[in-house]
Amino acid sequence: MENRTVAAVVSMLVSQALLLLFSVPISSASATPNPTALLLLHLLASYEAAAAVPLILPRRRKRPRLDGAGAGQGAAAVAAAPISIRRQPDNFGLDLGMASSTFEWLAGLLEPLLDCPGGGPRRLPAASRLALGLSHLYTGAPYADLAARFGVPEAAARSCARRLRRVLCTNFRFWLAFPSHAADIRAVSVGFESLPPDGGLPGCCGAVACARFGVGGGVSAQLLADASCRILSIAAGFRGDQPDSRVLRRSSLYRDGETGRLLNSAEQYLVGGAGYPLRTWLMVPFKGVAADAAQGDFNTLHKLMLRPVLRTISSLRNWRVLSSPMEGEEDDDGRTAVACVATCAILHNVLLMREDYSALAVEVEEEVEGGNLVDAGKCQDEAALVDDPVNEQALALRATLAEKAGEICRRSGGLKQC
Repeated sequence: MENRTVAAVVSMLVSQALLLLFSVPISSASATPNPTALLLLHLLASYEAAAAVPLILPRRRKRPRLDGAGAGQGAAAVAAAPISIRRQPDNFGLDLGMASSTFEWLAGLLEPLLDCPGGGPRRLPAASRLALGLSHLYTGAPYADLAARFGVPEAAARSCARRLRRVLCTNFRFWLAFPSHAADIRAVSVGFESLPPDGGLPGCCGAVACARFGVGGGVSAQLLADASCRILSIAAGFRGDQPDSRVLRRSSLYRDGETGRLLNSAEQYLVGGAGYPLRTWLMVPFKGVAADAAQGDFNTLHKLMLRPVLRTISSLRNWRVLSSPMEGEEDDDGRTAVACVATCAILHNVLLMREDYSALAVEVEEEVEGGNLVDAGKCQDEAALVDDPVNEQALALRATLAEKAGEICRRSGGLKQC
């Protein structure tokens, strides 16, 4: 018998003995016992007896904690094996693609939205649901591996990943919106003018490029980024074999540019690679060998201003779900692949907003075609591109910019430093 049990029994017996002593008369001449003393002793005895009961009776056996191998036993496994989120910054950078402070901020922001209505892993705290969804995006691991790693059923891992994608793409799409105010657009232009080492051309309000991702069997996405690699616009869901010009023409960016709704001035423009057509609002490099020094200087600065969007594409590829075949997802006409691209783009902007560069690429994935930088994932036949008819206004704007490019390069000491 355990010591606690022996102590409880002895205490109860002592109380009962005291009660008997005070309640039985010592002699026939004794007066009746003191009612107050009897009441106190009775309460003492009752308390001791009640306190001894849980110590005497056998205690319930603790439920064994399930490990990853037994995580597929249903909802009971979730309650039996709660997720323990590791808080060390190094672990966050390695597993979730962000610093611990960013994770805590995002968890607080999304907590009321990450509940799964109508079912799902309700017993998991918001931080655990967010960690599951982020781990799927950053590692690209299959749901079965995530379930084993976090000690939850596979259905819970899938539910958390889907819920995070839906919440971000539905409630936070505005983080990918092109600036609507003239002052904000001007700020983007100033950023390109200040690009190191010697600055870019004036009037540039964004750099556009296409990326090819392997998620869901292959998908193309068109990204527009500012000088700090922040994504200003994204269009996804095109087949991976679509050339850049065709993706552009099927996007709302092209329609807004052609109708004049995108920019506020005729002197404002975007820059794009050689796969795009020359438009009044979209400047592309001179093809082939530059006819004069001014054209060569323009191509050099144009190449410099394309680097932020190419670095953005490289950064998105750090979210390894974008190169995953997405096993375990039903055929949904590519909607899951598009949601993954959009979710990673939103998280990319969140990290930049938080000054968290955990997933930002250091190097730019690029190759040179005809002296111009293009996305390394581009798969298109240059001969298959059909240029738009020559636009005199666009040609005049590019010629003016070429003259300014020559001035910038001469001021900085020559072409090699541009």
